[in-house]
Amino acid sequence: MIQNGIFYLLALIALSTAIMYTEKKSKAKLFEYLPGIVILYFTVMLFSTFGLWEKTDSVTAVYKTVKSNLLPAMIFLMLLSADMREIFKMGKKMLLTFFLASVSIALGFIGMFTLFHTAFGEESWKPFAALSGSWMGGTANMVAVQGALDLPDTAMGYTLLIDSIDYAIWVMILLALVPLAKKFNLWTKADTSLIDEVGERLAQKEKAKAPAGITSIAILLLSAALVSYLSQYFAAFLPTTSFLTTTTWVVILATFAGILFAMTPLAKFSGASSLATMMLYLIVALIASRANFSELTEAPLYIAAGFVIIAIHAIIMVFFAKLFKLDLFSLGVASLANIGGVASAPILASAYSKALIPIGVLMAMMGYIVGTFGGLMVGKVLESIAT
Repeated sequence: MIQNGIFYLLALIALSTAIMYTEKKSKAKLFEYLPGIVILYFTVMLFSTFGLWEKTDSVTAVYKTVKSNLLPAMIFLMLLSADMREIFKMGKKMLLTFFLASVSIALGFIGMFTLFHTAFGEESWKPFAALSGSWMGGTANMVAVQGALDLPDTAMGYTLLIDSIDYAIWVMILLALVPLAKKFNLWTKADTSLIDEVGERLAQKEKAKAPAGITSIAILLLSAALVSYLSQYFAAFLPTTSFLTTTTWVVILATFAGILFAMTPLAKFSGASSLATMMLYLIVALIASRANFSELTEAPLYIAAGFVIIAIHAIIMVFFAKLFKLDLFSLGVASLANIGGVASAPILASAYSKALIPIGVLMAMMGYIVGTFGGLMVGKVLESIAT
């Protein structure tokens, strides 16, 4: 039984490292459908259920300090790869497809919650708001929305449950649809010439990147630490409401800092994505360490709700694909760039062609930009429906 805060933190770091290492080295198909970060969450949650650590003053103090300081640093580093100038070069049709996916997912959440909100608890809009942040961006956005809305860690089990089970099945469906791309594109009368051109240009740029060095890592860590401190410092002076809390301001300030500095020479330093991923794994482990499997009493209901959201999203996407002559590749990758993020969008892109992987990555980066704000907006609508 761990009661010391430092030992508690070391245990979480060890678990995070073990799963990151296994995911990188293992060739198991499991990791294609279930990201390591989801496996980490449920592994840590299992240890928490069996009481591997106690919520002593020492453990709680370490939990609060590490999480509050890592969150804005992680958001900043994650967004350093999301250069708005590169995103705008993707072309109007691909940008339209991405935002169509984001809006249809938001409408899926609103539609589902309008129909079934009475079946859930009073504060159930918060887990769905956090999930919408994930499904319009990635796990990092989910964590950001959770922090901004002060959603208790104990309620995050439902969010991760939907995010893993429903998402895994959606990935399998989209991969199964790849052989039908030509027939679908003929039906929608889509032109795919631009996709090949953009994919080749992005692939060449990716090859030109230098590997991360010690100087690069040091500068990025210093920058992230400064952004974390300044975001928390200035957020304390900004006006708050019941929805717009100090933590929300911290998340917003760190997000804007990341978007701004992604267009500066700082973004050229390699290693930001790796550092952000390390921080994200530790944050997710911290969240999971406060949760418990015995609290997931309404799991089937939440999982069913997730499938309703995906169904609404898919119907809207197919309707507008026909209307705007969109291709199946763009639809699928845009959907996974939102729902799965950078972990899965490139996998689907590679199923079409290895040269198209960078498009999946860039679309996922767009998700990182819009996911937090999208999740907060969806949360505001869900809150109004609930009340």
